[in-house]
Amino acid sequence: MQIVFMNRLVKELGSDEVLAAQVWIGEEEGIWHLGWRDLLIGDETNDSIWYEGISWNEMLCIYRHGLAMKLVEGYRPLIEGVFHEDEELRGKGSTVQKLYCYSELHLREELYVQLSSWRRKRAGTEHKAPYFIASNKVLRLISTFIPHNVEELLQLPGVGVNKVEEYGTDILEITSLVERRHRFPLDWVYTSLSEEVYTAWVFKQKEQKYKDELDKYRMHHKLLQGISEKKNLDQLRQECNVKRKELIEALEELEKAGYSTETLIEIELQGMNHEEQVAVWSAFEELGDTFLKPVLQRVYGTDKESVKIGSTELLYERIRMIRIRFRRMLDSRRNVS
Repeated sequence: MQIVFMNRLVKELGSDEVLAAQVWIGEEEGIWHLGWRDLLIGDETNDSIWYEGISWNEMLCIYRHGLAMKLVEGYRPLIEGVFHEDEELRGKGSTVQKLYCYSELHLREELYVQLSSWRRKRAGTEHKAPYFIASNKVLRLISTFIPHNVEELLQLPGVGVNKVEEYGTDILEITSLVERRHRFPLDWVYTSLSEEVYTAWVFKQKEQKYKDELDKYRMHHKLLQGISEKKNLDQLRQECNVKRKELIEALEELEKAGYSTETLIEIELQGMNHEEQVAVWSAFEELGDTFLKPVLQRVYGTDKESVKIGSTELLYERIRMIRIRFRRMLDSRRNVS
């Protein structure tokens, strides 16, 4: 086997004692091999094989996730910057990331629950998804640093003038009643948060990010395999162990990546009559393909009683599948021109 990549990492245990290890990638007759080797006393080693197979992309996902887990455990590469940790730890965005880190570690849970309840009610009133009102990150920042006026609220990342104009009064009505232990501006965070704690937090974020990427890759692989076997959405949902909505989102991502999902779309749209499909297509031509709700209302009306074929959720699924076809047609026209 030919080793194409190897790097050494160490973990300090204190009293000048360290653990050493290697992460390596090898190739033999078209098969990729990925592994971790603990370097023990003397020449002894303990090897763990992380991956063996033909997919470079899958191996890369496993490599990133596995390495991130080792970084969380405390291992560090001897050559800094090899795994791009410098950019995240000391880059321009590190000051913002430190505020996020501190807010996760020092969250006022009762205030966060209260703000989440307000967001849910406001989203229901405005018929919006809650994250359009405020993201979880923003609510954590507010719940940790507890702004008492507009100027302080605007110092939090993710809170702009427009958000303050729309929701600032509601937020400050809640936070102004809560006693806080910290002051604004928040420059004190950068010295109170130790580099060791912050570094561990950054690597934990990397671990979760790469785990999500690996899970998504494997779901896409199962989805493509299932499409080739002409399985329907319910069968694929059971195999992938995700919600139908996530599978539809995956279909859209696969189409953007250049894969064809038409076989599955054709199977799923068999339960939708031709006139409805034409009506949805026409609605996309007239209203555009950015938002689904106007298309649903144009075809089925605004009265809930007018939706007679299946549930609203099922109708949205079918409309999204037709949108995949519609966008595929638009892309084809652009390529021709």
